[in-house]
Amino acid sequence: MAQFLVTSALPYANGPIHFGHVAGAYLPADVYVRYLRMTGNDVLYVCGTDEYGVAITLKAEQEGSDYREYLDKWHNEIRALFDRFGIHFDIFSGTSRCPHHEKTAQAFFAHLLEQKLVQDRVEKQWFSEESGRFLPDRYLQGTCPDCGHEKARGDECPACGTWIDASQLGNPTSLIDGSKPILKDTRHWYLDLPKIQELGLEDWYTGKDSSRPHADWKPNVHGHVKAMLKDLQERPITRDLPWGVPLPDGITDEEGKVLYVWFDAPIGYISQTMEWAEKQGNLEAWRDWWQNPDCRVVHFIGKDNIAFHMVVFPSMLLGQGDSWDGKPLNLPWSVPANEFYNLQGRKFSTSENWYLDNEKFFENYSADAARFHLLITAPETSDSEFTWEGFQTTNNSLLADKLGNFASRVLKFNAKRYDAMVPSSNGCCDGDQALKDADRAWAAVGPHLEKNEYRKASQSLMAGCDSLNQFFDSRAPWKLIKSENKADLEECSAVLERCIAYLELLSRRLAPFCPTSAQKLRDMLGDVASGDGSLWGEEGVDSPPAKISPGLALGEAGVLFKKIEDQEVQNEIENLLNASQLKA
Repeated sequence: MAQFLVTSALPYANGPIHFGHVAGAYLPADVYVRYLRMTGNDVLYVCGTDEYGVAITLKAEQEGSDYREYLDKWHNEIRALFDRFGIHFDIFSGTSRCPHHEKTAQAFFAHLLEQKLVQDRVEKQWFSEESGRFLPDRYLQGTCPDCGHEKARGDECPACGTWIDASQLGNPTSLIDGSKPILKDTRHWYLDLPKIQELGLEDWYTGKDSSRPHADWKPNVHGHVKAMLKDLQERPITRDLPWGVPLPDGITDEEGKVLYVWFDAPIGYISQTMEWAEKQGNLEAWRDWWQNPDCRVVHFIGKDNIAFHMVVFPSMLLGQGDSWDGKPLNLPWSVPANEFYNLQGRKFSTSENWYLDNEKFFENYSADAARFHLLITAPETSDSEFTWEGFQTTNNSLLADKLGNFASRVLKFNAKRYDAMVPSSNGCCDGDQALKDADRAWAAVGPHLEKNEYRKASQSLMAGCDSLNQFFDSRAPWKLIKSENKADLEECSAVLERCIAYLELLSRRLAPFCPTSAQKLRDMLGDVASGDGSLWGEEGVDSPPAKISPGLALGEAGVLFKKIEDQEVQNEIENLLNASQLKA
């Protein structure tokens, strides 16, 4: 048994999240956690909303909302979507609502400052005399210094895509009050990444530091980090804002200095672990996860977060040294970053009405079918997409036909011919090639999940169902049952016993992917599935499911996955296109 601390990127509480986010960082983590637990590992799954930063303050102020009211609205909506998908965390908190976050983030800053890994310097930033405050880049609009576009943001130009140094913005205007700001001196603090690199960042990453082992990095992660390590630069870690984690007491007399959101957000993994530990009655238990060298820390993220989770946050952790009661903090063991997940050939965009309405979707379609489709089309090594046609194929051809129909055929036949009782078996089907193929396919599911290969894991699960359907069809029990030959009748009983045994195993193999449907299948299996369905159980080419005791009562067969009609798909595509055109 191993110990795992699993995190998903903290979703920004500045609007709804969509299926693309779920496919990238949350559903894969949920499946991974479920599998790890079923195989007997000790797992803690931590997440929460990211609740500081310029985007939040700007949007809340534009809406005239109190920061707390604004954050609560999006925190609750984000949590509701996770609930609909069946994504369960051990704790889901938030950086502004976690009682330990401010103190922990400030301690991180103080330790880095003490180790001289943080430097301060005075620089010029735009200041609104009318509002009496400094203006972070997103509070500004002006002329792009590269292409001359007159409505560029202070951080990026929407016309040419150039990242902008806000001080170079031409003819800037404050988005708060419409005034013309001036450049004014302000002091800020910077994380000295080049100096931290000398403390062993690259040795950890390349595996030269044997005291900090890690799994193999995904190719998309490796390429990104390798390039970054060649040219590390100092990064600012403070901002002038009215909302955020304030600098520790005694650092400065200047008002409004807070930690940059990218600095405090990943610390939320630790502070929320503390919150979880306190709720368990032992605050110090957080150390079992962050200071136990045998605990494996796994971060699930999208590719836009690779830099922070593979370079910046590990640097912050390394820079703590032994400051936390004489013990270092764990560095990541694995960071299975995914690429982007799009919708019908375009990027998800709530501003352009190019997204799936969460409420309407779950009113009409199965959450388990959505889970399985996102997994079998996961953006693991390159961008992928959700299409309504693809979702229909996954639901109908795979889940309904190959999986659900197999369960229905077996259980309905058994109910009619064996009074919904498990028949006896003489073992004449043992060693059947189709069953061996099913064993081989399902034996691969676990190893694929361990390596975060969700596409392959999903495909292996379905390959096993294919083999079971072939077994049932080739043995044709509906013909055997009509025979007057004793051997044929015994074979029919053995076929049904094997199918029921594999259905019980399927209910466990399916559980990480489609937990609700897996439980429904177990209910349909009645006394056969009365054991602990939370265990993965034996698997492998040489370990087919054990024989089931004859006479056990089965439940009633039902529909695991309802089919989606062609007209429904056509309507959804038309609605999506119409909504987008209305917004254009």
